[in-house]
Amino acid sequence: MLNIIDIEATCWDGPPPAGQTNEIIEIGVCVLDMQSLERVERRSVLVRPERSEVSAFCTELTGLTPAEVVGGISFREACEELRRTFHTDSRPWASWGDYDRKQFQLQCAASGVPYPFSSRHTNAKKVYTEAHGLRKRPGMAQALAAAGLPLEGRHHRGVDDAWNIAALVAGLIREEQWTP
Repeated sequence: MLNIIDIEATCWDGPPPAGQTNEIIEIGVCVLDMQSLERVERRSVLVRPERSEVSAFCTELTGLTPAEVVGGISFREACEELRRTFHTDSRPWASWGDYDRKQFQLQCAASGVPYPFSSRHTNAKKVYTEAHGLRKRPGMAQALAAAGLPLEGRHHRGVDDAWNIAALVAGLIREEQWTP
């Protein structure tokens, strides 16, 4: 099994307001069975921000409202949920680029929360770029279009992006371009 992770974080149209910082507000998870290449599970974990607020720009981009995320669980609880439900501390995982991995590292360090993932991370965007001989790393939506795959759900919604990234990873496995 491979966990595909895509996060959404608080963001603004410009620099963050004074005293605020980017925080994870949604963790999208899709579990890919690497043998059958089936996407066997998907989940959205909403995370309540502690040092920032969801801006109108963030809501427009992600569809997540302040009211939705305030009902989420704490970042610590979210990390515990990932380990418990998705075995993130022992299972390999992937994300589209390194932003998700780095944001988790930063937020764990700032919050004193143990990092929930194994060290077996793969940057799926890098693998896709190299597998297709591209000079520039494409965004997920561009890669889906190039692969002839539909964008399912809402772009910039973690649960839907994780689902779509898993479809791209399955294609890379089929093409024998993925090395776990």
